[in-house]
Amino acid sequence: MEIRIGKTTLSLVRGDITEQSVDAIVNAANSRLAGGGGVDGAIHRKGGPSIMQECRKIGGCPTGNAVATGAGRLKAKYVIHAVGPIYRGGDRGEPELLSSAYRRSLEVAKEKGCTSIAFPSISTGAYGYPVEEASRIALKTVIEFIEREDWFELVRFVLFTDDDLKVYRKTLEDLMKGQGS
Repeated sequence: MEIRIGKTTLSLVRGDITEQSVDAIVNAANSRLAGGGGVDGAIHRKGGPSIMQECRKIGGCPTGNAVATGAGRLKAKYVIHAVGPIYRGGDRGEPELLSSAYRRSLEVAKEKGCTSIAFPSISTGAYGYPVEEASRIALKTVIEFIEREDWFELVRFVLFTDDDLKVYRKTLEDLMKGQGS
């Protein structure tokens, strides 16, 4: 599914984020930038040790923030390590922190001169964020950013499962109908 917002194409696809040919891919990182499972592990395995070496130099990243490293052997130029919140019921600042992780990723990508970026569904794996809630926060945050900042040519969400893709599609359709506020 694709929509246009200004000059930006917002795209939802099912796939492997490590295979994306974009300027930057976003890693669902932990605050220690220590590698891990899921998207984080896949990016580090495929990108090679240079990514971890750069992460160690950076040292860490607070929840709701994002930092960039090179992309090692990946097709992208940069990996933006975004730290989403661990879901603890949704009443401990999780929505604001998740929104901030997406917004900061876009800001860091823009600072690096990137015009195309691919996101996973941050915090919905091991961190337990419900996909329905997370998709609404992610898409709303990204849409608001690209409406305000006419910078990106392509913003892609790369979903790992058919179920996640269906949820993101429905959320995007609802937001485009104006029901997502």
